[in-house]
Amino acid sequence: MGPSADGETDYPDDADVRTMTEAATAFVPGHVTGFFTVDPDDDPTKAGSRGAGLALSKGVTVTVRPAADPSTRLNGESVDVEAVDHVLGALEASAAVRAETGLPVGSGFGVSGAMALGAALAANAVFERGLSTYELAAVAHGAEVRAGTGLGDVVAQLHGGVPVRLEPGGPQRNRMDAVPARSRVEFLTFGELSTADVIGGDTDAITRAGERALSELVREPTLPALFEASRTFSREADLLTDRVRSVVTDVIEAGGDATMGMLGATVVALDTGLSDAGYDPQVCAVDPAGATLLVPPGEATISD
Repeated sequence: MGPSADGETDYPDDADVRTMTEAATAFVPGHVTGFFTVDPDDDPTKAGSRGAGLALSKGVTVTVRPAADPSTRLNGESVDVEAVDHVLGALEASAAVRAETGLPVGSGFGVSGAMALGAALAANAVFERGLSTYELAAVAHGAEVRAGTGLGDVVAQLHGGVPVRLEPGGPQRNRMDAVPARSRVEFLTFGELSTADVIGGDTDAITRAGERALSELVREPTLPALFEASRTFSREADLLTDRVRSVVTDVIEAGGDATMGMLGATVVALDTGLSDAGYDPQVCAVDPAGATLLVPPGEATISD
């Protein structure tokens, strides 16, 4: 399987697929952004954002196997994920992609970026494309930028921890740092916000607020400083919703630390902040490892 002499991709016919049982599985942490800039470029591998956030122990598990009829499912439901389609096209992989997650979709947890990166890692293994981790992350990052569904999630999910994106672009072009900390994380979400609508409009105010927030965090690279910078950013960028503002205020008045997760109607708190304020949140932790291939080809299973 691969490019033919005339440059077209030769995919297996149905008989071939029935005999191909190899599959591979990758895990990609969720990612919640505290603040960001919007840094466009004609080259999607150079475009992206600066900013910071948390990689989460709750994430997306992605399994890929060869298939003559490509398809993508999330939690058992058929979905169209443009970034995944771009990844498979770049890797010349005709595949069935099956993703599972307990994270809310469309609420600022980087699910589309995780699916793109997970598909890249797993497809590279199954189809033996021989690309490095950074090369695969560059493919996934560029795919998400092209799809308009994210600017910095993929590079953050690749690294794990509390990543700080000092320069925009994919992992072969940007510059990364991190806050040296881990924590229990609680979150609540109240619905979806459209990433494409926000980053596709006038983003000057967002970028100015993001640059100020990044300067503050670089001056004091701690989790409390990250959350304080994020709260200021959400106000200055005019992204804070009334519901999120109310819950964040409750957490702070109860002695905790919380902020808005970008981009979603989501509240993220450290330790037991939401619980102490009387809410019933979902619970996870900062993921220290980042994206990884879990199961090598030949050992993973996949169902329709």
